[in-house]
Amino acid sequence: MDAAAPLLFFDSGVGGLSVLEPTRALLPTAPIVYVADSAAFPYGTRSEAEIAARVPALLGRLTERFRPRLAVIACNTASTIALPFVRAALDIPVVGTVPAIKPAAEQSRTRVIGVLGTEATVRQPYVDDLAARFAADCTVLRHGSADLVQLAEAKLAGEAIDPAAVADAVAPLTGQDMDVVVLACTHFPLLAEELGKALPGVAQVDGGPGIARRIASLTAGQSWPVQPTPGIAVFTGGGPNVQLAAALARFNLGDIRHV
Repeated sequence: MDAAAPLLFFDSGVGGLSVLEPTRALLPTAPIVYVADSAAFPYGTRSEAEIAARVPALLGRLTERFRPRLAVIACNTASTIALPFVRAALDIPVVGTVPAIKPAAEQSRTRVIGVLGTEATVRQPYVDDLAARFAADCTVLRHGSADLVQLAEAKLAGEAIDPAAVADAVAPLTGQDMDVVVLACTHFPLLAEELGKALPGVAQVDGGPGIARRIASLTAGQSWPVQPTPGIAVFTGGGPNVQLAAALARFNLGDIRHV
């Protein structure tokens, strides 16, 4: 394996940074290409058919261009809909992102857990299967919010976030004895502080650390650069404003491109 071959992270926006961050902690010198499909953002309001067609085709072109050693679909919506199609289309390992229902059920004491994602994610049969397999003795509350995705993007772009807007977005999950909430959208860990205030006393669980461990396992023994190199951030539509570009730079994504 060429040491310069990157890890490719893919999301509709900047939510996948919540997966990139723990991955960098485990693989600090790994070359990174981060792709935001901003032309189709947000995925959570698009049809399953559109996502199932768009994501494999786009990732196929990106793989030809950047030659990654591994691709990460750092998006719950895209993963629950398109992951099998992407794996069939690519000849490299593909890591998906799925709701962390199993660890949430293991942690819950009240046996009431929430699954907070996009509308497209929470209605998927994949979520039914995870709940049946790992949380059969729990009440699983599902709630989809497109507003939280927009708020996470706005926060990283430097905008002030109204706590009332976050509270309104999660109001259907309150008052039901829930003690653990699954952040089933990679954007939502970016709002961890705001969600903590809106859902006091509720533990938050997301898949980022587990995905990072999976990436490290799949690339164990491979060569990496001796020193970190600047990562590439790719946007398919509108690019970042000054504040978002600064935020990307904090993730060592200073080379911003458009496709």
